[in-house]
Amino acid sequence: MKEQIHALRQVIKDDASNVDTTEALESFRNTYLARKGKIAALFEQMKDLPKEDKPWAGKELNALRTETEDLYASLEANVGGESGDANSIDYTLPGRSYHFGHRHIVSQTIEDIKAIFKNMGFSVVTGPEIETDYYNFESLNFPPDHPARDMQDTFFVTPDIVLRTHTSPVQTRVMEQQEPPIRAIMPGKVYRNEVVTARSHMQFHQVEGLCVDTDITFADLKGTMVHFAKQYYGESLKYRFRASYFPFTEPSAEMDITCYLCAGEGCRVCKNSGWLEILGCGMVDPNVFKSSGIDPERYTGYAFGMGVERTAMLRHGITDIRLLFENDLRVNKQFY
Repeated sequence: MKEQIHALRQVIKDDASNVDTTEALESFRNTYLARKGKIAALFEQMKDLPKEDKPWAGKELNALRTETEDLYASLEANVGGESGDANSIDYTLPGRSYHFGHRHIVSQTIEDIKAIFKNMGFSVVTGPEIETDYYNFESLNFPPDHPARDMQDTFFVTPDIVLRTHTSPVQTRVMEQQEPPIRAIMPGKVYRNEVVTARSHMQFHQVEGLCVDTDITFADLKGTMVHFAKQYYGESLKYRFRASYFPFTEPSAEMDITCYLCAGEGCRVCKNSGWLEILGCGMVDPNVFKSSGIDPERYTGYAFGMGVERTAMLRHGITDIRLLFENDLRVNKQFY
């Protein structure tokens, strides 16, 4: 056995010196390292050795196999690398295509909105999606059993814990933790127990904003909203403010812009009015300041909110909100 191992080691070294192509490399592996190769054949012969000779024979054969594997790895690096045989590259194969990921249109819209308000001095704040009834309703001037609670169909986790129906609770949390002046926006997911249709969804995104300081007026609110609308939708748009109602602001308003699809002429999307609503806004109600520990006699402020999906749909002419949640690449690739 000793002579066989020594002879095979020398043969392996001699054969290795002649390996210069991928075909020769594969032949070398099959001859010596394969399951039916010559080294494996010597391991098979060990069963015929006397018991006292098996330990040294196994040690020698394991060493031979390790040496051969290391030699094969070295040959593979030389033959298969850049210095190897030119025939190892198949130039007839098609080229590889690389596909890069991209932000979803909803994420792009959030980032665009954040960039506009950051340039106006607003910070970005986030909060929990699972909220208490107090923060989601009561602190925002929704008393228990108030009819305004019916404006939002709510998912209840427990009688006192809900999936937030808007990002307004973050405004209360900010006012509790930070002394005025405050200027911040609050992007995030919200949830409402609604039937999913082309215009509504049970999960969507909002960006709400808050500004609190001394001597803040409705004129400041209007100037901020108009600046945002022109930055996002274009300088040529026409706009208007309509009186509205929100429990946490007084007075309250909704902002409309000229319909993108019909340029204000009237179409099915704008219900032939020529206008599309883009956001709600108003002056912070004194009761909200009181619940947050801010003196309403000293400070005033405004708040606003907009749906991200609706904003994206208006800007890009998307007519069905469900397309934004179905992960259809044919839709997503339009916004690369």
